[in-house]
Amino acid sequence: MSEVMSVSPLDRAPGAPVGPLAQLHYRPQPRWVPSRFNARTQHADGRMLLWNTFTGAVMEFMPEHRDGALAALTAGPLPEPLDTYATHLSGRGFLVPEGLDEVARFRTQYGRQQWRSDMLHLILLASEDCNFRCVYCYEKFRNGTMLPEVRQGVRAFVEPLASRLRGLTISWFGGEPLYGWEAIEDLAPFFNDQVKRYGLNCSHAMTTNAYLLTEEKATRLLEWGCTKYQITIDGLPQDHDCKRVGRDGSPTYATILDNLRSMRARRADFNITIRVNFDQVNFERLGPFLEALSEDFAHDRRFALRFRAIGAWGGDNDDRLAVCGIEQKKEAREGLRTRAVELGLNPEGGIYDLRMPGSQVCYAARPYSFIVGATGKLMKCTVALDEMPENVVGRITPEGQMELNDINFMQWVAPHFETDELCRSCYVLPGCQGATCPITRITDNKRTCCSVKPNLKREMRFTLDTLARARAQAAAGKPVAATQPAAVG
Repeated sequence: MSEVMSVSPLDRAPGAPVGPLAQLHYRPQPRWVPSRFNARTQHADGRMLLWNTFTGAVMEFMPEHRDGALAALTAGPLPEPLDTYATHLSGRGFLVPEGLDEVARFRTQYGRQQWRSDMLHLILLASEDCNFRCVYCYEKFRNGTMLPEVRQGVRAFVEPLASRLRGLTISWFGGEPLYGWEAIEDLAPFFNDQVKRYGLNCSHAMTTNAYLLTEEKATRLLEWGCTKYQITIDGLPQDHDCKRVGRDGSPTYATILDNLRSMRARRADFNITIRVNFDQVNFERLGPFLEALSEDFAHDRRFALRFRAIGAWGGDNDDRLAVCGIEQKKEAREGLRTRAVELGLNPEGGIYDLRMPGSQVCYAARPYSFIVGATGKLMKCTVALDEMPENVVGRITPEGQMELNDINFMQWVAPHFETDELCRSCYVLPGCQGATCPITRITDNKRTCCSVKPNLKREMRFTLDTLARARAQAAAGKPVAATQPAAVG
């Protein structure tokens, strides 16, 4: 749970003047009202979950304490002194002083997050080519491994900045990044040296099909600090091997699974998200696939599952894809997630990982985030790449200069919520900041609401189920893998 400072009134000091002069020396004690950024839901067993999207606080109330908390949230303006429940809620931002302009306070928070100069996120296209030809892929594979002069430019850009950074995020992407091993081998040790030299808080990740993630390459990547991976498997071989095929049409399932098993055998600390893409054809057959996965990865918290419905993302085969409808997506994802939990797997879900302000903002909307293409193009969105002219915001020179197209760049990082009244009135505004998908703002002048909003009650109930499982594991003497929201009672 994220703790915040409670807003304390100025109490009247002993000997403070009374009468007309009193108002010049002390303020009246405030009354407290519910924050406009509160969300709550109740489980069938009577437990209640609260989430404040501005502070990031998440609190679970047991049935015997639920009514006391609800009373504090619904009784109207509360004068001081506050009771125990109201004191607890005000200290975490669920109650705020009456008259507080919460949108103005959000703007301050947004500015601090958006325009910070101590963060850098580079998405590096080590290769824009790929050893796969997935049927739903949208990429064109026009460029190969990142050019030596581009890698030189990346080093020249980062090195003078590193001493002033607080956080550095490196994301390897493609094409297939391991197809450009030469670029990774060149740059990854450099980033590792900068992290060690300046004590940077670094997140180093890779999106890979894992076909080339051999034991030797995995060892070196882990040594260089690359500990987070997203790897896709689309079901058992009969489904996966007809969707995620080698560029020569060869099957890929067995090699990927062998490489994942090799990772599992390590004692190293890493996180692998196994992404499972589903459509109308394969989702009903994913139950046996999850059972097969559980034989290898159940109860290993280094492995998580992410279920995503495929979409028409701009590829050559869009017209032939069996894309699920909106409700079908929700039902399929919910069923898959439930089955995965039953099998001891670790599916993503709930609000805990999404609770902090800004957690649902697209990386493309941050001014300190850039895609560096294999030929030196600077881009923002990994779906649009250079197929969308507005997505190319500049280029990096061999000397490490970022030559930016200010018009294109500002379209991505502008505070779009300021011109969108519905966004400013939304209770999840601190999470998405009106920028969960800036590309729709640019192309169609339309907002895209973050996925957590239409599914909020469902995700909050999933969080409550996760908490209950954690308590059951603790009671049985089993280790609890992740920090959980605070429980009251």
